[in-house]
Amino acid sequence: MDRLTSLGVFVAAVEEGSFAAAARRFGLSPAMAGKHVSAIEVELNARLLQRTTRRLSLTDIGRTYYERSKRILEAFDEANREASDAQGTVRGVLRVAAPVTFGALHLGGAVARFLEAHPHVSVEAQLEDRYVDLIGARVDVAIRIGRQQDAGLVTRRLAACRMVVCASPAYLARHGTPRKPDELRRAQRLAFSEAVSSDDWTLFDSANRAHVIDGPCRMAANNTQMLLAAALAGAGVAYGPTFVFAQPIRRGELVALLPAYRAADLEIQAVYPSARRIPLKVRRFVDHLAASFGDEPPWDGDDIR
Repeated sequence: MDRLTSLGVFVAAVEEGSFAAAARRFGLSPAMAGKHVSAIEVELNARLLQRTTRRLSLTDIGRTYYERSKRILEAFDEANREASDAQGTVRGVLRVAAPVTFGALHLGGAVARFLEAHPHVSVEAQLEDRYVDLIGARVDVAIRIGRQQDAGLVTRRLAACRMVVCASPAYLARHGTPRKPDELRRAQRLAFSEAVSSDDWTLFDSANRAHVIDGPCRMAANNTQMLLAAALAGAGVAYGPTFVFAQPIRRGELVALLPAYRAADLEIQAVYPSARRIPLKVRRFVDHLAASFGDEPPWDGDDIR
């Protein structure tokens, strides 16, 4: 059996907790994954894993062997990346995590253009609004919105995430158009329940005074596309990113409110694990996203501010 494959299967079995999960990572049957690990144990004449019907656990020898094996595989991967980078060719699987709505609305086209430019790359996208543990989930790069708090990650700004207050013409006809931030406290507010910034629903006037709109909301949801649908149906006033609300505002389906006030911009960022050397596929992908979105992202514009 190929020794590197056997080491990889052993490390994967430890990290995944089962031979079946390790087998899926390598495209093997669970039985074959077990044979790879057994072959190492026979050669070493030592037990590395304790096997039960429910779980795998490392022996003392297995724990030391796992740490060394992991370093060997990382060094091998690094050598492959260096050789690939020397040829200037981007290769391999790129695992990307992104917020659900942003990914669904704006990431697909950017990924498609990246794939066209780099035919030896494939992309696995994972869309969810919770913060993913990049190391644990084996994610190469994540798109995050807000202010990055994890000092252990490398961060690169991709674009501003501009916020807007808006409502449908039908809602405004029934309830009137707010002229001052305080009037929003009496509005039927539609709120994003997973906001990560303390600046949520905060507007600034021309003198840079902050106006915090608080109090109960008529509806809260953890997905901005649902809030968009509710706003379009006339349920209330929404506060959210222009990458969601800009197009309906341009079409006249929603009306941007309080144009004399501005919201605090957040940032759309690419984050990836800190490393001595960033893989070429990650660097090229982040460069591509920065060029695709930039200071004036395609969904934005002064006409909705």
